[in-house]
Amino acid sequence: MRSHCCIGVSAALLLLSFASSAQADSRTEHAAPNNIIFMIGDGMGPAYVTAHRYAQAGTPGQPVETTIFDELLVGSARTYPATGSFITDSAASATAMATGVKTRKGVIGMDAQHQPVRSILEQAKLAGKATGIVATSAVTHATPAGFVANAKRRSYQDLIAEQYVHKRIAERSMLDLMLGGGQQFFPRTEGGLADQLRDNGFEQAWDLDGIRSLSRLPAMGLIASDGLPFAINTDQPHRLRVMTDKALELLSTEQNGFFLMIEGSQIDWCGHSNDIRCALGEMEDFAQALKAAKAFVDANPDTLLIATADHDTGGLTLARQGTRGGWQPAIALGTHRTSHYITEALQAEPQRKAQAIWAEHADWALNSAEIARIDELRDQETNELRKAIADIVSARSGTGWTTGGHSAVDVPVMAYGAQAERFAGHLNNTDFAPIIFEMLNAD
Repeated sequence: MRSHCCIGVSAALLLLSFASSAQADSRTEHAAPNNIIFMIGDGMGPAYVTAHRYAQAGTPGQPVETTIFDELLVGSARTYPATGSFITDSAASATAMATGVKTRKGVIGMDAQHQPVRSILEQAKLAGKATGIVATSAVTHATPAGFVANAKRRSYQDLIAEQYVHKRIAERSMLDLMLGGGQQFFPRTEGGLADQLRDNGFEQAWDLDGIRSLSRLPAMGLIASDGLPFAINTDQPHRLRVMTDKALELLSTEQNGFFLMIEGSQIDWCGHSNDIRCALGEMEDFAQALKAAKAFVDANPDTLLIATADHDTGGLTLARQGTRGGWQPAIALGTHRTSHYITEALQAEPQRKAQAIWAEHADWALNSAEIARIDELRDQETNELRKAIADIVSARSGTGWTTGGHSAVDVPVMAYGAQAERFAGHLNNTDFAPIIFEMLNAD
């Protein structure tokens, strides 16, 4: 019996040794990626990915197809910050992903003692690669800032913008490309930051058509004063896809490769608002951008694509106590504007009946109790009316929320392309950076 045990242990050790060797061989077989695309769905907890899948089917009983998120899924990641709570924020989580160092909530590109730490974007620049950021928020918002800047507070966006312009790596600009919102942080006045960037050779665009026309690096396209309008409130619901396509087109001309961070910023904002229709619109735009990135990898196999979230927002769940029929995405999808938009429409015309205004923005009618609830709030504080509208859509669609803030649940990890297997399994959010630093031959 003892000898059989020993033989079993020896065989197991031999297999483990063989597996480790094979894994090491596979890493050396495949060269380090020349290009790295790091995509972040801000607030995109696992229920958002599931919601997107079932929304494609529309109603129960219809075929449920695999989505781009399902195709690329390789694991999950924990998100807790350095101190104070298991629940993080975008600043601490972006810093952890970008640098491999846990920090306090609200801190950008620094450790918990407020000492600056190097990011993978900075290392890519040191390695001679082009660098870029794309976001549907201001480009100076917490997540993109975590890859570029160093600040004790995420709210110091003017300081962060100055670093985007003035920070140098090996006597080169830290960034070659920035697309998104945030015009207010880059004044176009004489001597302002936009003017300084132009003097530094940056081609510039100030609307989405202008971004489509950008022709070279370095380039900046800022198309909103702060964050972009929500996807479903515009006639450009795939604006992140447009910016992703342009970023990849411009960066692909760089022989030494590139590092590109892309954020679907407003999934988080919809989650804070507990607005399921808003969230589905942002998820669809992020899915389209992810498809564009995957297509780029297919055409350029020396590229690594990573997609994940910084944290979950809202504690979304696809069920609601007391709702018959389970989760019904068709009801949510039958609402064509966000709760913010419908609130503004209702308050802009206080004399019109709520049902008439609602009919302009949704395919389904309000019942008498819902009309009474809206009428009671129409002349009161705006956010109370907005919350009521979001809750009506959630109740009708069977959507549940546990918070208006973030939650501590793990987030999905997707990877594809060169050495994507290294991100499989369960990770800490500090695990991304060491692997990428190694790929970039960091000290």
